[in-house]
Amino acid sequence: MEIGIVRTRNITEEMRSAYLDYAMSVIVSRALPDARDGLKPVQTRILYGMWDMGIRANQPFKKCARIVGEILGKMHPHGDSAVYDALVRLAQPWNMRYPLVEGQGNFGSVDGDPPAAMRYTEARLTPIAEEMLADIEKNTVDFRDNFDGQYREPVVLPARIPNLLLNGAAGIAVGMATNIPPHNLSEVCDAITHLIDNPDATVEDLVKILPGPDFPTAGMILGTEGIMNAYSTGRGHIIIRAKAHIEEAARGAFHIVVTELPYQVNKARLQERIAELARDRKIEGIRDVRDESDRSGMRLVIILKQDAQPKKVLNALYKHTQMQTTFGVNMLALVEGGRQPRLLTLKRMLQEYIDHRREVIRRRTEFDLDKARARAHILEGLKIALDHLDAVITTIRNSRSRDNARANLMNGFALSEAQANAILEMQLGRLAALERQRIEEEYREVIRLIGELEDILANPRKILHLIKQDLADLKAKYGDARRTRIIPEANGEVSDDDLIPDVKVLITLTDRGYVKRQSPDVYRTQRRGGRGIRGATTREQDVVRHILAANTMDDLLFFTDRGKVYQIKAHELPDASRTAKGLPLVNLIALEPGEQVTSVLAVPDFEKAEYLIMATVRGKIKRTSIREYSQVRSNGLIAIGLEEGDELGWVAMTQGHEDVLLTTARGQTIRFRQEEVRPMGRPATGVIGIALAEGDRVVSMDLAQENAALLVVTAHGYGKRTDLGEYPLKGRATGGVITIRLRPGDEVAVAHVVRENSLLTIITESGMVMRTEASGISMFGRNTQGVTIVNLTSNDRVAALCVEAPDENEERSERVLIDPTQG
Repeated sequence: MEIGIVRTRNITEEMRSAYLDYAMSVIVSRALPDARDGLKPVQTRILYGMWDMGIRANQPFKKCARIVGEILGKMHPHGDSAVYDALVRLAQPWNMRYPLVEGQGNFGSVDGDPPAAMRYTEARLTPIAEEMLADIEKNTVDFRDNFDGQYREPVVLPARIPNLLLNGAAGIAVGMATNIPPHNLSEVCDAITHLIDNPDATVEDLVKILPGPDFPTAGMILGTEGIMNAYSTGRGHIIIRAKAHIEEAARGAFHIVVTELPYQVNKARLQERIAELARDRKIEGIRDVRDESDRSGMRLVIILKQDAQPKKVLNALYKHTQMQTTFGVNMLALVEGGRQPRLLTLKRMLQEYIDHRREVIRRRTEFDLDKARARAHILEGLKIALDHLDAVITTIRNSRSRDNARANLMNGFALSEAQANAILEMQLGRLAALERQRIEEEYREVIRLIGELEDILANPRKILHLIKQDLADLKAKYGDARRTRIIPEANGEVSDDDLIPDVKVLITLTDRGYVKRQSPDVYRTQRRGGRGIRGATTREQDVVRHILAANTMDDLLFFTDRGKVYQIKAHELPDASRTAKGLPLVNLIALEPGEQVTSVLAVPDFEKAEYLIMATVRGKIKRTSIREYSQVRSNGLIAIGLEEGDELGWVAMTQGHEDVLLTTARGQTIRFRQEEVRPMGRPATGVIGIALAEGDRVVSMDLAQENAALLVVTAHGYGKRTDLGEYPLKGRATGGVITIRLRPGDEVAVAHVVRENSLLTIITESGMVMRTEASGISMFGRNTQGVTIVNLTSNDRVAALCVEAPDENEERSERVLIDPTQG
């Protein structure tokens, strides 16, 4: 900006522009790795700086303070602690699957001990790190000016090894983060080779060769679903467990011995946590914890009491400590020359490495070709001189100066300036016959090399062949056995079922997809017309859409508007407080973008029911054997085929003989025999259940029961119970009968078959929860308006209804509901 010139700018625009500049600087220049070499800028500068200083694997160690000073002074003016911390991590074998720096001195420990100060420690490159810098002097990568323009630094390293997958990466930028797990070199090399040979290979093909991450601290990966999600989409959750075994001790007691930990778990902190849980009696049966680790390996011994059950204690440790952790994979890296952050699949990451190496080898070949051509040109000049030796000597002797001799040679023998200089610099010893023969042989060798290099540049397949050769060499030199064991299916040895009490829980799911479970005791019953208490704290415009009672060991089936079904155990849902909003359901099941859950079903046993019956918003009905839904894949199954514009809305379990009731928003209900709907396969569309009036839609489906009534609740909080005997059987695909007379502007929100002693939980769009008994709601005929059930505030509406049978020992109360946290 010119001095003395004041320019007016909108502060919002200025802040937005400045913040975006800052965010992109952090993303591109600090926090995220480059997909080509798998390094962040500070790591690139450390490796190149050490290489430039000559601190190679076969050279003596140098003080880390000297290395840090060199990096700071030439390339990375961000503080010495930032450089030293990055240098230390590159040398820690429990963080790096293949360390790129070899440290001497105290570089910390797996117990979380900090490294010594940089003035005490020393370092040098490891042999595998030199592979990252191989051929960097051959113009294989671009260089740029440093911060003061007095030094040139590489933009990216040639990276002969696929470092992004080998050592992984972790970093937090502005608005995004990366967390890439490490992998086994032999498996990665084989996968890249397979992709070169089979460009159309799928992720499923690659996973057969590269089955999953390989952590430096070993451990066990439970299941392959998280791995497949991560490799297919770039995001996934991988469950890692410590490796532990049970040893028999004296007097019939047992010890649990931990020999491998999940990745990035602090052993000392884990030991403290186990001792704390034992002291607070949250885990019963532990007498003491001892760390017996030494140079031979890790050994954390958990000493049990004589009456303890080792397997149960071990499972409790997996549940309550970091002996089992979840690694959240987020494979974000910079692509397009390190300018754009992108979420990468496994195939894309391997392809980025192949593309980078193709470019490096092309540039290296061009560099070697230019050098070979220049040498051939010189040798051609030397051959001319040897062929006309007497004349060349005479020309030089008769010249007044070196410059004059050069010009005379160029004019007299048609030589270039470079050739003339080479002749002038040639030693007399090279005039011997043997030396003349060596020049001839060197020339023939250079011409052969030029032909090979030109052939490589003209044939892209040869470049790919060179990449494969490099990978084979890397595998032979640095390949090792896999450390982390992958257990495809969790078996009894690693099951948590014996830790989970089979108790009743209340499950809620909001419109934005937040799910949680909690004890039903959180909400006590109150009289009809109560205001309720505050339930989940939902985001703005978020409402609770589904609420159901289940037991922790029940299978939950989530049916979506797109006609798909997903499965999860009830105990796998997060256990949250009454006001907590829960966890996004997409973190637990693989919902597609925009897909909404419309029905949730708790299934205690797939053998206790015959069918699932489904209804859509447009009135279609379908019946399918429940056994077809007992084993749902992680990415879901088709539950029903839908016509364009229709949505799956309701699903119920049935024995096959119950009458079906469909209720619409405009207050119509149809009752027909279930036998009118023949059983169909999963992908079937179904048949017409109710004939809808123009603009009407189905809002509820339920099954008739003996001695029961149909509870209808409107959006404005009015409702009633009507005896099911008042609903005559009609033929399927008719319009039904009136079920409630609506007030102006109101519509039916929910309807459900209830008994006299049913417990009701009603949730409104604002998050208010009211729990009451069905007996407190009056019985009316079909063609009536009903009474106030929920006393709503302005702009609030009824959102969801849950009906459950009371526990035999549950005390029923007519007291007004109060917040339990307030006594």
